[in-house]
Amino acid sequence: MNDIRPGFKRILLKLSGEALSGDKGFGIDPSLLLALASEIAEVSRSGVEMAIVVGGGNIFRGLRSDNYGLDRVVGDHMGMLATVINSLALAQAIESKGCKTAVMSAIQMPGIAGLYVRERALELIADGRVVLPAAGTGNPFFTTDTAAALRALELSADALFKATKVDGVYDSDPESNPSARPYAQLSYRDVIAGNLKVMDLTAVSLAMENKLPIVVFNIRRPGSILSAVKGENIGTFIKGDVP
Repeated sequence: MNDIRPGFKRILLKLSGEALSGDKGFGIDPSLLLALASEIAEVSRSGVEMAIVVGGGNIFRGLRSDNYGLDRVVGDHMGMLATVINSLALAQAIESKGCKTAVMSAIQMPGIAGLYVRERALELIADGRVVLPAAGTGNPFFTTDTAAALRALELSADALFKATKVDGVYDSDPESNPSARPYAQLSYRDVIAGNLKVMDLTAVSLAMENKLPIVVFNIRRPGSILSAVKGENIGTFIKGDVP
């Protein structure tokens, strides 16, 4: 099967909080942060317009709030704040590489981040800034995957880039099953029917309804973002019907 993919001019990159912590599993690894910022800056300088949604799981995950005796809504609010911390850190690292950024929060945080307003975000992206929409959707019970799909659609992104720690989507967990088989292409319905756990089902359904392509790739491979932007055959490409 030929795997012909388009190049992309505007993308939304979804990073997990764990992408910033690396093997530590918690907090932010400075060397990893700067390496990631260098790659993002290179993509931006290539002329690609970017927005980035970062999760907060390296600091706090709202889904696990009951482990701490917390109400789910409070836990999700804490998770939203964690995404702001990660977004601020990543934005400063990108700025240190010579690219302008803008952190925009779904929750009002005067003096810390601008309020996310779609029209202003579009202006900033068109002006060459890397925009980081933070604090999820601003509502509990919605994951940052769903926030990423929503922001990608609002900002007219050509695709949603889902960064992972493995080389795309597999038919089973490649970390526990050495025989796991990778997919080059999948349809949205394949992902949903197979419960493949690429992203949460709300995010995948939102992408499917609006024909938003999803590219799943390994962020730990140097140069992977730029390769995916160029349409090179890396990771898994999720779209409508697959021949």
